[in-house]
Amino acid sequence: MIKKISMFAMVVMLLVACKTVPFTGRKQVNFMPNSQLFPMAFAQYDGFLKEHKLSDNKTDAQRIKTIGRRIVDATQRYLDANHAKGYLKDYKWEFNLVHDPQKNAWCMPGGKVVVYDGILGVCKTDAGVATVMGHEIAHALANHGGERMSQGLLQQIGQVGVNIATRNESEKKRMLWMTAYGLGSQVGVMLPFSRKQESEADEIGLLLMTMAGYNPDEALDFWSRMEKMSGGQAPPEILSTHPAHKTRIANIKRLIPEVRRKAAKYQK
Repeated sequence: MIKKISMFAMVVMLLVACKTVPFTGRKQVNFMPNSQLFPMAFAQYDGFLKEHKLSDNKTDAQRIKTIGRRIVDATQRYLDANHAKGYLKDYKWEFNLVHDPQKNAWCMPGGKVVVYDGILGVCKTDAGVATVMGHEIAHALANHGGERMSQGLLQQIGQVGVNIATRNESEKKRMLWMTAYGLGSQVGVMLPFSRKQESEADEIGLLLMTMAGYNPDEALDFWSRMEKMSGGQAPPEILSTHPAHKTRIANIKRLIPEVRRKAAKYQK
């Protein structure tokens, strides 16, 4: 009975939580409402800024804000043209450059962006910065954070189901089933899902940076530099949350012609 109730609850959650990413048309399971997720993200962002030093380089800090604003303006143009004008109504955009040698950047749900100044040397140009910021902003626009949380919850529900289904087995067999489920769900579901989100963020980010007036060809240059810097130390793609550099570069090269055609329709 418990197993049936759990399965019924999962099916209801999947049906209720099916949403569409407006930029790609992909259906996603996401039952984390922005009304709950955004305030948590905003609070975490404020806490992060209190604990980390902002860059003293006013020119670079303003550069980050300008590029971010241009990408958001392009986003709004796209949404307006595709009958989704209110999509960004709860987003509270903020762009900050943090003094840190890490080659990293991120965007929290709701539009709170941090770029580490350590990545600027890899970006080199404004288009390189737009590559990074477009990708990170795309994660927020596609609600990848809430989607990941939803997928994690479904994984936990599945684990409970395996535990219930094997309750009459020996402890050894139960452990084998739980281990098999853990490895199978991680390598077969969660990691491929994460790589799919990364590829989707590449696609959306590439479109938005192009609409914002940046050359998408420079995204290839940026990722080629990142590949060289990795020195071949990345884990095998099947065990990674991100596509391999060669896979990512090949996908971007394939996308650029279509992105150029699509972006041309939304230019000012």
